[in-house]
Amino acid sequence: MSQRLENKVALITGGASGIGRECALKFAAEGASLVVADLNSERADAVVDEVIAAGGEAIGIGVDTSQPEEVSSMVQGAVEKFGRIDVCVAAAGISHAAYVSREPDEQAKADRYDKGDMLLLNKSLENWQRVIDVNLTGVMLTNQAVANQMINTGGGAIVNIASVAGRTALMGSSDYCVSKAGVWMLTKCGAIELARHNIRVNAVGPGYIRTSMSGAATNNEAWVTARTKETPLRRLGEPSDIANACLYLCSDESSFVTGEIIFPDGGLMADSRP
Repeated sequence: MSQRLENKVALITGGASGIGRECALKFAAEGASLVVADLNSERADAVVDEVIAAGGEAIGIGVDTSQPEEVSSMVQGAVEKFGRIDVCVAAAGISHAAYVSREPDEQAKADRYDKGDMLLLNKSLENWQRVIDVNLTGVMLTNQAVANQMINTGGGAIVNIASVAGRTALMGSSDYCVSKAGVWMLTKCGAIELARHNIRVNAVGPGYIRTSMSGAATNNEAWVTARTKETPLRRLGEPSDIANACLYLCSDESSFVTGEIIFPDGGLMADSRP
């Protein structure tokens, strides 16, 4: 039985933790050679070690996806190692300006930020811009650099990580919501522009997922109970739920799918639509 990403090269940004890490491990299990890119190069290397220990092939690259020169170097490093990029998951993102990725059990203790800055009336331009730079501009720069490389090798598949927050407003998260709505529109624009180059561009919009980014929230029993009640399937999602959707969109099984967004959200979006 063939693996779904056999002989493919996959680039995952934000690959050191959460959804990105799960995508890296799952894609490697499906036969892909991996480029694990993350701001935290040490944690990226740890994921690389996991892939290699399981018999896969991978390299780690440190990158700040909001910086164009670093994104360019990331793509160049991937091509120098593997010769091409066939699929990309742009998973690098932050929940707020002060967010720093840590292990889930550390996140609840370390995830501290100015709660007075959450609401639009008080939000600083600096913090607003940081979220936009990482969550939206970083995805654009990644798409741009990867697509320019894919053109040279006949095409490929790009998946951008959006969020249900791109469709539903969340109190105190205007920067995050706007950035994720932008990712969804960027995905549609990319799909129609890159189709002529045999490059498919899709998005995945997670609901409430247990990741290191949500560590502070998922360690709060009251928050978990409330979010579980909001979700028709009555549970929080796991990173594997999102990685499975990304795998489908990066594989040949979705060869006629582009410009779409999948919501692995336990029914949140279905329950909130008119």
